[in-house]
Amino acid sequence: MKTANWRDFEILDAGDGEKLERWGGYILARPDPQAIWPKRDKKAWENAHASYQRSPDGGGAWEFHKQLPERWEIGYGKLRFIVKPTGFKHMGLFPEQAVNWEYLMSAVKKSGGRARVLNLFAYTGGATAACALAGAEVVHVDAAKGMVAWAKDNLAKSGLQNAPVRYLVDDVLKFVQREKRRGNAYEGIIMDPPSFGRGPGGQVWHLEEGLYPLVEECAGLLSSSPVFFLLNSYTAGLAPGVLETILSMAVRSRLGGYVDSYELGLPIRSMEGAKLPCGASGLWEAKAL
Repeated sequence: MKTANWRDFEILDAGDGEKLERWGGYILARPDPQAIWPKRDKKAWENAHASYQRSPDGGGAWEFHKQLPERWEIGYGKLRFIVKPTGFKHMGLFPEQAVNWEYLMSAVKKSGGRARVLNLFAYTGGATAACALAGAEVVHVDAAKGMVAWAKDNLAKSGLQNAPVRYLVDDVLKFVQREKRRGNAYEGIIMDPPSFGRGPGGQVWHLEEGLYPLVEECAGLLSSSPVFFLLNSYTAGLAPGVLETILSMAVRSRLGGYVDSYELGLPIRSMEGAKLPCGASGLWEAKAL
């Protein structure tokens, strides 16, 4: 599924293991293992303000070619986000998720805007902001304190600082288990897990080992009037159908409803009709919207 409604972001070109992106008024080059074809618009790469160079020993660092602010804002509709080059090549936002933000806003509004949503591995709050804008009450959980603070800033930039959002720095699995013991329930669940991570107490997360058990645990948190369960993955080689099967087994087998999956991608300006794959999503719905 291709997201094409951005004005403050676009992929200008991609190839030779890199992508050239425009984030607002700034152009950045970053590695992308999916871009295995040759670059098309080589002249455009000369305009990059910065590029992320991988190290042969692992990791990497940014090289700055032109003056670049430490951070700046971009917008998607009514949503505003702070972006900045981080040490892990990321910018603090995954623009391909805009297609899911659109779905979430629609789902919350069609539920009457009173849905309670649990956002796990919530990062800098793109999905949290989308749900809050549509009127949902959101519980935002991430193990990284800095990311939770960034999410608060993003929602404030979007005018959502007083929205009913609860921000928690916590290990996702332990939080979910506590919520089940408390008897809490949600109409919507969003899960955006990394391939690998560590919780605030040093807990180790491996996607292939932990994903299905966690989805199964989360299925028990859906309320008696559930709306959706959205599952994302950026792990290379994990097909959309894997997410669909997980949701079918862990959620649809208990609650019925509908399951779908799709590849996420972004259009490439220099290559008409082409898109750059950016991961996958699986979606369970109680009723087809």
